[in-house]
Formats: sequence, structure tokens, C-alpha cells
Amino acid sequence: MDKSFMPKAFTTSHNWHSSTVDSVKSTETKTSDDSHSVSQLLYSYDNALHGFSAVLSEDELESLKKLPGFVSSYPDRKVTKDTTHTTEFLGLSHATGLWAASHYGKDVIIGVIDTGVWPESKSFKDDGMTAIPSKWKGTCEEGQDFNSSLCNLKLIGARYFNKGLLAANPGIKLSMNSARDTEGHGTHTSSTAGGNYVEDASFFGYALGTARGVAPRARVAMYKVLWDEGGYASDVLAGMEKAVADGVDVISISLGFDFLPLYEDPIAVASFRAMEKGVLVSSSAGNEGPELGQLHNGIPWVLTVAAGSIDRWFAGTLTLGNGLTITGWSMFPASAVVDDSPLLYNKTLSACIDSQLLPQAPSSIIICDNTWSFFTQSSVLANSHMEAAIFISDDLEIFEFNVFPFPGVVISSKDGRAVIKYVESNGANATASMNFQQTFVGTKGAPAVAAYTSRGPAPSFPGILKPDVMAPGTLVLAAWNPTLATAGIESNLALSSDYNIISGTSMACPHASGIAALLKGAHPKWSPAAIRSAMVTTANPNDNTLHPIRDIGQGFDIATPLAMGAGQVRPNMALDPGLIYDATTQDYVNLICSMNFTKNQVLTITRSNYNCMNSSSDLNYPSFIALYKATLVPEITKHFQRFERVVTNVGAGAATYKAKVTAPLGSRVTVSPDTLVFRKPNEKKAYSMTIHYNGDKNGTVTFGSLIWIEENGAHTVRSPIVVAPIINVW
Repeated sequence: MDKSFMPKAFTTSHNWHSSTVDSVKSTETKTSDDSHSVSQLLYSYDNALHGFSAVLSEDELESLKKLPGFVSSYPDRKVTKDTTHTTEFLGLSHATGLWAASHYGKDVIIGVIDTGVWPESKSFKDDGMTAIPSKWKGTCEEGQDFNSSLCNLKLIGARYFNKGLLAANPGIKLSMNSARDTEGHGTHTSSTAGGNYVEDASFFGYALGTARGVAPRARVAMYKVLWDEGGYASDVLAGMEKAVADGVDVISISLGFDFLPLYEDPIAVASFRAMEKGVLVSSSAGNEGPELGQLHNGIPWVLTVAAGSIDRWFAGTLTLGNGLTITGWSMFPASAVVDDSPLLYNKTLSACIDSQLLPQAPSSIIICDNTWSFFTQSSVLANSHMEAAIFISDDLEIFEFNVFPFPGVVISSKDGRAVIKYVESNGANATASMNFQQTFVGTKGAPAVAAYTSRGPAPSFPGILKPDVMAPGTLVLAAWNPTLATAGIESNLALSSDYNIISGTSMACPHASGIAALLKGAHPKWSPAAIRSAMVTTANPNDNTLHPIRDIGQGFDIATPLAMGAGQVRPNMALDPGLIYDATTQDYVNLICSMNFTKNQVLTITRSNYNCMNSSSDLNYPSFIALYKATLVPEITKHFQRFERVVTNVGAGAATYKAKVTAPLGSRVTVSPDTLVFRKPNEKKAYSMTIHYNGDKNGTVTFGSLIWIEENGAHTVRSPIVVAPIINVW
């Protein structure tokens, strides 16, 4: 419904919706026992959407369509329980697209560099898996509480690396000297990338459905390099090296090293070798947002992944004694009974942080205002005798974490005013009830850039736009170590679960890794650069309302490519990108040679004496970034940069593409030629893009895009263009 049509006589949407349903009830519609119409209002929505669900006859629906304010209607339908929902959110489908084309990643091997694996998890069962590919050269390394029989046709390998850790800490005793995961992180990331199907997985009732990895028929190999006692670059390097030697197709690495030059970064060094061998390395951007220039893994030859939200809402329903129902946010990990309990709103207590006054108040549902953070309030209340709480807050970052130790719901300031008004009007008679463990999907305005995701420009080399793409990273459900606490109730009860919901670019990275594995399965001859290009040029800069993706960390402003890269990755579109920007090992060497490194520093990365005669800082990359120094005098500086690119036609036949440019604000962009004519598949065409742009003392970031649009065809090949200040973080 269009809320602007709500008559002023109605104080709430619920009242309007109820009246609307009553107005279309047919007196001729009878139930089997000859009572009045079965029509009824089920739910009134005022957050996820403005509208309602109701039981209506066909005639009543037709009558409703004629009423002022009607927008649209859809039949309710049975929910098909699926993954942690992220594969559905990414558009992967059983019928068509990348899943079908890649046979769900069959025989592609994903090597995960992480904290180890919990091999008994159902996500690593090998039901439906075929024989291990002959290219696999790895092993299942035995160790403490881990024998070789724990590997199978799904989890085909497990190794562990701790020599660097042991050398740095003589005499240290490891809590688990094997590939077994004692933290949960590695189990989560590996099952996200390539876990098998697991029915009825959930986090204490939230996100209930069938869990599965993005590439559910891919193989998984774990390389444990992180330990309870720490992690060292030498061990990371050893793990990545062994993964390449073992024959993995994709490396997923949800960790990084901050502010290291490329020649000192073990991930940069090891991933160069992987790239040479045709192995794509997918890495996390880091969790140091929203400040610019904090991104790690800004390595030109890897895929760097930012994190975004999912169109999913974990809810607690608040019902007031007057019948008003508000759907708030809750991840309280139990089916608690909060029924018709008294409400308490006292301005002396409403900060909900006074551990001395709270015990003196009567047990009730306390209303907490937004003067303190939800996390502080909930932790204080966890030690109180209050029955439950209503947290009034507009802090969007609450919805990025699963911490909820006290029975309650988080509601907006707008809804909070309605609740307070009800309490003030009814005094001691004001009551409320709560229901928990509810999950809704289809939330609008998703994805949004997560506040925590690290932003470019990349300190290690700002001349390449990083991150590359964004993938789901906020509140992702995946497998976990069942011996660890994943949630808590009040201050003294820890709860464990086989599956956990957590947030971070660590969660986004394995989504992209799984997609890369699917693309490798569908296009086995594509290089890592080609796979990355396909993911970048088909990414979506818009959310599910078809408006530009917003940035939670920047007050919900429109997100820039420094936060999200080209946008949300779209697997099915990446299957058939039309054009790709490919790059060879020598192209990367030419780039490294332009970085003012010494010969030995270059050699550290390349491991051999490549030719440096054609050094160039202009890599054939599917995005563009033009940099300037933010100086006080003069206030505005003028700049010019020219980019050279070569694209390869990977479509089915001849094609013609025309350039469409949206220049960054204050810039002028020209493309030559502006038409590319391909007469056959795999043909290459070159073009140049020139940008005239301004810098200012404020360090303003502006952005636009270059889109190659196929004439009379289905392909659009989009590259973001960014103008940004150089961030000095060294």
C-alpha cells in the first residue's frame, strides 16, 4: 500500500490495514459452517514494506485493488528452505545459470588457508560426491585428534603449518597440534565456499534451512596456518605454497597482513606463484572500515573481496496490550516465553546501565532509550532480574552482529515513540508480549556495504582499484566447532551450536571463492585474471530496489567503489560476461617493475629474472582509478591520466560494442575508439580511456563508470572509474 493515502483518521498503519480488509469483506462469502467471511488481516507491515498480508477471496482482492493506496498484491506461497540464503540472494538457481553450467563446481578443488577444519561437521560429509580427481596431489595429514580417515571425497585434504609459530615461541605447547579447528573460523569459511548440503541447519532457530556452500560439489582442502597461539607469515606462505603444489584450483584466504609492501607480504608473494600456475586467489579486504586506505590484500594479481549485507532480517515480534504489533530485530538464542508482561518506562532507569538502581525496579519489560549503545545496555541487563527489554535504537551496526544475551527486541525511534506513548497512556496496566527466533527474507535496501569492511585505495599499490567486488559477509550461517560457545544467555550460560552466524570480510571472501570455483568449472581454460574480470564487469552497483547500493559506514550515503569495488557479485552474469580483461604473468611483472622496487625486491615476488624492459603501471585491469594528492595550496589541482586496455571477446560469435561513459563529478572522460567490432570469438581489441580530473584539499572521492554495451545483444561490460586522494598510511 502507498502510505501517503492513509487517512488522517487512522493513527497507525495497522488500523488502516484492518479497516481496509473489513471494507472489502464480502457478506456473500461463507465458510462451511455458514459463518461470516473468512477474510482476515494476518500481519500489518510498516518496516520491511508498507502493506499487509490477509486472507481474501478472489472477489475481495479485486475490490481491494480498486481502493485508494493499493500498489500491488502477490499470493502467499510455501517457503522452500534453502542454504544460509546467500546463494539464493546471489541468484544461483538449480534450473539455469552457473550452477548448472559448472555442475555445481564438480571436481574443482578449493584450498582454504585458515584455522583448520572440524571434519565431523555434516557440511563435509561426502554424500553425492564422485571419485577424487587424479590431479590431486595432497594428503590428509594426521595429528592430534585427527587421523587420515577423517578426510573423504568432500574434504579431500588437510595439512597444518606451525614451524614459524614454534620457532618464534620456543617451548610453547600447542592446544591442538593438528589440522583440527579450535576456533571455528576455518570451518565456517570452508563450508561457505564448498560445503555439502545439510538440512535443517540454523543458529538457535534463526536462518533455518538447508545449508550448503556456494560450490556444493567442489572439493575442499584445508591448510591450517592460524592457531590459538598466533599466526606467522612463514606458516601462511608455506600453506599457500603447498596448496598450489597439491593441485588446488582456487585458494580462499580470509586473513591478511596490514601495511606491508608487496615484497614483504606472504600472501602477495605466494599468490604470484599461484597466478602463474593458473590458480585464482580470493582474499578478504579486512575489517578496518570505514576509514579510507585501510584495506589489506590490495594485491593486483588476486581477487579482493568486500563485505555487504543480506536481504534477511532476524526478528523478534513485540505485541503491545492494545494489539499493536511491531517487528523488531532480535537474535536472542532461545524460544523464551514473554507473555502479557508489565511494561516499565522510567526516565531514571531508561539508560539501562545503572547496575545499582536496576535491581530495585520491579521485574518487567524495561524500555531502554538510545542514550547508550545496545551492546552496553544488553550486557548490563544480562546481570539484572528484568524479564525482557525493548531497546530503542537507530544504530544500523547492531544488525551486523549476533550478540543478544538478554530477551528483547530492538526497535526504531519511530516505533519507540508509539510504545512510550502507549505506556504513558496506560500506566501500570501497560503490557506486552514477545516472540523470538523469526527470520524474514526479501528485506529491501540490500545489499548495503558493511560498516566494518576495509576501504581502498590499497596502501600496497593504490594504482589498482581495490576492492574488486562485494559479496555477502554480514551474519552468514555456516558450519562451526560444536565445542565452542556461539551465544550466551545472561551472564552465566554459554551455548554451543553446529552452525554459527557471524560477520566479516572473512565471510564474504569464501562466497567469492565459491563463485570462482564455479566459473573455473564452467570455463576450465580461463586464467585467474579472466575469472576476476568476469566477476568485476558483471557486478551490480545497485541494490534490490534498483537504486545505488548504500554504505552503512558512511551514514547510508551512496557507496563508492573504494568500499564495494564494482558492486555485488552476480554469479550467473559472470558465466557469460561478453568481454574480459585478461592479463599474463609478464603483464604483472611489467607492473611490479614500475613500482620503484629494487631488483631483489622484484625478485622476491617473481622468483625469477623476468624481463623489465617494458615496465608499466597501467595493468590491463577491469577498473580504473585516478589519484591525486590532497594539498592545501592550490585548493583545486588539475590532472590528466590515460589508460590503455585490451578486451577479448568471449561471446559466442561476432559482436559490436559501443562505449557509454558516466564521468566522475567534475571530470571529463573520453574513450577511443568508442566502438569495438569483433568478427569472431576470442578476438582482441584495444582502446584507450583518458580522464581529465580535479583534486581538492578535502580529499573528495568521485566515481563513474565505463560500460561497453553490445548492439542487439545481451552483454553489458561495466568498469567503475574512481577519482580519489592518495592515502598515506605508512
